[in-house]
Amino acid sequence: MAQRTVTDALGRCLRVPQLPQRLLSLVPSLTEALFAFGYGPQVVAVTDYCTEPAAQVAAKPRIGGTKNPDVARILALQPDLVLAVAEENRRQDVEQLAAAGIPVYVFEPRTVRDGIDVLWRLAELLGCRARVASQIEEIEAVYAETLALVAQRPRVRVFCPIWKNPYMTINEETYVHDVLRVCGGDNVFARRQRRFPLAADLGQAPEATGARYAGRDRRYPRVTLAEMAALRPDVILLPDEPYVFTEADMADFLPFSEVPAVRHGRIYLVDGKLLSWYGPRIGHSLRTLRALLAP
Repeated sequence: MAQRTVTDALGRCLRVPQLPQRLLSLVPSLTEALFAFGYGPQVVAVTDYCTEPAAQVAAKPRIGGTKNPDVARILALQPDLVLAVAEENRRQDVEQLAAAGIPVYVFEPRTVRDGIDVLWRLAELLGCRARVASQIEEIEAVYAETLALVAQRPRVRVFCPIWKNPYMTINEETYVHDVLRVCGGDNVFARRQRRFPLAADLGQAPEATGARYAGRDRRYPRVTLAEMAALRPDVILLPDEPYVFTEADMADFLPFSEVPAVRHGRIYLVDGKLLSWYGPRIGHSLRTLRALLAP
């Protein structure tokens, strides 16, 4: 099989087939992209979290989670190309597969622009750019339209937690933050860095320093609702992933009647895929969220 050398988002050079035929994605949104591009029959397996498109992925073998895949099973399936994302998948799994001769292409989308570029790059890897260009160009058009629309209207302040007990949220270094930004929302915790240990993050103790905490991910701070209230968001979004927020969780915010989002009834339960899934659903996500975040 003819091969070529490509460089992934981490700067790793790898040899991949010119037209890969046995595909495996370790990321739900990339799995959805493979099916959207017409490569469903070539997908040899999916992760436990690959849920879309529902009917098609239901028939595929499972190889474990995004952070604990069954490497031995993946090797047995002999994929031509494995797709991964730096944030969602573990480096040791990627390295183990690569050491066994399986090409693993790693993406690293941090912004909506990056997410669209992932689609272009994926099309190039699969050798189908001309065939799927219209799909991606439609997303490009929605992206440009959204930027132009929100540039003409006032921005709104947004609180978007991703976990509870304790509450956790996102800062400006995340993909979710950029989705909000593009759709006209200003993340109230954009500048907040996660602190260690937990008590320090919640403002109940001094921050610890030293080698033990060096290099830890600081993009997902743990916060209190009192902190949220002090920042007075206009809109509160409660997604259903990774934590499944429900209508019962909306009651947590009712004591904070001085918060504009609470006072004006702008607390919304939303599909988490709108915020965190890049890929073929980006256009739909931008249309939905820009309407939800309208002043």
